[in-house]
Amino acid sequence: MSEEIREEAQVRSRVLEGLDLPKPMAYWHQVWWRFRKDKIGLASAGIIVIVVLLSVLAPWISPYAMDYGPVSNRLANPFSEGHILGTDEQGRDMVTRLLHGGRNSLIAGVVPVFIAFTIGTLLGIIAGFAGSNLNTLIMRIVDIFYAFPAILLAIAIAGALGPGLSNTLIALSVVYTPRVIRIAESVTVQAKGFDFVEAARASGASDIHIIRSHILPNVLSPVLVYNSTLVSISILAAAGLGFLGLGIAAPHAEWGRMLNDLRQSIYVNTWVPILPGVAIFITAMAFNLVSDAVRDAMDVRL
Repeated sequence: MSEEIREEAQVRSRVLEGLDLPKPMAYWHQVWWRFRKDKIGLASAGIIVIVVLLSVLAPWISPYAMDYGPVSNRLANPFSEGHILGTDEQGRDMVTRLLHGGRNSLIAGVVPVFIAFTIGTLLGIIAGFAGSNLNTLIMRIVDIFYAFPAILLAIAIAGALGPGLSNTLIALSVVYTPRVIRIAESVTVQAKGFDFVEAARASGASDIHIIRSHILPNVLSPVLVYNSTLVSISILAAAGLGFLGLGIAAPHAEWGRMLNDLRQSIYVNTWVPILPGVAIFITAMAFNLVSDAVRDAMDVRL
C-alpha cells in the first residue's frame, strides 16, 4: 500500500512540476515572437511603415501641388531654397513628386500580389483537393502562362491594354496568379494525404469543412511566405512598366515613370534623376528583407 502511495505522490509531483513549465505558444504568437527577434526585419518593417504613411498622407503633407512648378526653376539642386530635394525637368518639387509617386508605386506593387494571393490560393486549393480532370484543366492553363517569361508577359498585356494604373494592376495580377496557384496546389496535394485529413473524411466531415479546418491552415503559411517575396518583385516590375511608358500616364507621378522622365537630365543635374531610383531600391529592399524575416519566423516547429 505504501508503494502505491509513493508512486501516486511521484505522479502528482511530476504533474505539479509540469504546471510550472512554460506552455507552448500558439503558432501565430510564436511567429510574431520570432519575428520581433529579427532586428533587420523589424527595421525594414519600420521603413515600410514610414513609406506607406508618407504616401498615404501625401496630399496633406506635400509642400506643393503635384503639378505646380515654374519651368524657370527646373532641375534645381537639392537643398536649394524652398526645395530640399530639388526640382524635376519641369520645375516641380521633387519631395512632392516622390510622395505622390510612392502612393501609385505601392498600389501597383501590393494590389496585384493581394489579387494573386486571393484568386491563386482559391484555385490552387480547388485544383489540389478536387484532383482528376479539374486539376488537369487548371494546371494546364497555369502551364500556358509559365511558357512566357513573367516580365515579357506583363509588358505584352500592359501594351495591349494601354497605359494606366488599372491596366498595370491587371497585367501584374495575371502574371503572378498562376505562380500562386502552383504553390497552393502543390501544398494542398501534400496536405490532402495527411492522416488527420483522412480521419476527418472518415468521420463524415464535408469537403468544405475539411478545406476550411485542415487544408487552408496548412496552405496559408507557404503561400503567405511566397507572396511576401512577390511584393518587392511587383514594385520593381511596376516601375519597369512605368519606365517603358506602359504604367501610369502623365501627369500622375510614379517612380518608374519619373526615372524615365529624368533620365536625359542626368547630364545636367546628377543628383535629382537618381532620387526615384533610390526610392525604388529602398522600398523594394525593405519588402525583400521583411519577406526573409517572415519566412524564417514562420518556419516554426511546435
